[in-house]
Amino acid sequence: MSEWYEQSFGEDYLLVYKHRDFQGAYQEVQKMISWLNLAQGSSVLDLCCGMGRHSLALADAGYKVTGVDLSEVLLREAHAADPEGRVSWHQGDMRAVPLDESFDAVVNLFTSFGYFEEDGEQLKVLKEIYRLLKPGGRFIIDYLNPAYVALHLVPHSSREDEGNCIEEHRVIEDGFVKKQIAIRSSASAAAAEADAGLDTAAGEESARVYHERVKLYPYEKFRALLEQAGLSVEQVHGSYNEDQYIEDASPRMIFVGMRA
Repeated sequence: MSEWYEQSFGEDYLLVYKHRDFQGAYQEVQKMISWLNLAQGSSVLDLCCGMGRHSLALADAGYKVTGVDLSEVLLREAHAADPEGRVSWHQGDMRAVPLDESFDAVVNLFTSFGYFEEDGEQLKVLKEIYRLLKPGGRFIIDYLNPAYVALHLVPHSSREDEGNCIEEHRVIEDGFVKKQIAIRSSASAAAAEADAGLDTAAGEESARVYHERVKLYPYEKFRALLEQAGLSVEQVHGSYNEDQYIEDASPRMIFVGMRA
């Protein structure tokens, strides 16, 4: 059976997360540049680059950028957004990145971490970041803040987009935050609601259903994993506004540091 992340980052992902725009990525990269403090022309790896929004913003800022992602669909979108080939795109698993070169910096953004069941698998990712960094190389890992997620979790939401009804159910369970996404055409959703005789199973069959699951690592546990991998933390931001991380108030945990 394939893992959830092998199913969820396909064509429908482009619909569900279309609100993630390039302008927002450019603003976030401006903050990252000040945190990384790298010279122009430095090499940066965007690990789990997705559609390449941040990779392209980093390239525009004057860095030599490589993007790695597991999803063929998202890499297709990245290639399409980069007709000049400014970024070197590669397909690969973040636990075993198919690259032998080393970089001045590695960035892992928007909670592209915690996808696996076991701590040992997450540690493989951090050890790959260590391996891919030059001695003294810099890193940024942008991860959710578990305490904030628990306080602000929205159990259910729905919206319509491009003729589709998108329903999202969220729950914290067994140390993970889990999301189920169901997508059906707006017409079929309306028909299902109008048909009082339609049972739940029949309604579910008409939906395209995906699951997402991220392991919740509190600050101290995450920092311990980083140190176990040989990564030294210098700063922790609570958002891209550079505010200090506060456990119950910050939406993110953005770790900035270097290869020890």
